[in-house]
Amino acid sequence: MKPWVTLGRAKVPGGVGELRLMQRDAEFAIMLDRAELMNSRRAGSEEALATLACARLGDRQKAHILIGGLGMGFTLRTALAELGPQARLTVAELVPEVVTWARGPMAVIFGDCLSDKRVAIREVDVGSLIRVGAPTYDAILLDVDNGPDGLSRPANDGLYNVSGLAAARAVLRPGGLLAVWSAAPDRDFTRRLQRAGFAVEEIGARSRGTRGARHVIWIAKTR
Repeated sequence: MKPWVTLGRAKVPGGVGELRLMQRDAEFAIMLDRAELMNSRRAGSEEALATLACARLGDRQKAHILIGGLGMGFTLRTALAELGPQARLTVAELVPEVVTWARGPMAVIFGDCLSDKRVAIREVDVGSLIRVGAPTYDAILLDVDNGPDGLSRPANDGLYNVSGLAAARAVLRPGGLLAVWSAAPDRDFTRRLQRAGFAVEEIGARSRGTRGARHVIWIAKTR
């Protein structure tokens, strides 16, 4: 088996670690120091994040979706396939190099989704878009850490505490939802979602179809 090759490095603004884009043959991985954040061969649960959220939105022809974290585009591509031509998807990616990698070395897996007219890429902290205060989004999909804590940078804790969840609820339209991906269960986070006024589903998802690691997706809907 061929060794991994480092294609790029990036600092996370406000973070303490280094992101690395790795490639081995046709396989890509994004690492945070020694932790693998995502792998192009294991997209199942990130795709489920979009599938589950879109299914629960129902028939919203002009849905506006905020995706936190571009990553390898698994969630974005799936949401585009699930939503109609009048939908809008805003993707917030804090690390500019990740967007550069998507348009460069990883273009083979992104295809033409970044040029889709429904998509707007914002190189900002997703929290800054959540804190706008007015109901703006039909759904917020978060996959910026390996779970509901600030792995990539301490400031991300503010997305998952009670005040951060209340801010997310405030920018959701009636019947909107917050969906959060995690590598593992977290009972405290489930309780925080409930305290923030959401009706919560906690759903298991596999990283590779019916196989692979078991991940967790919270679907938190406004009451």
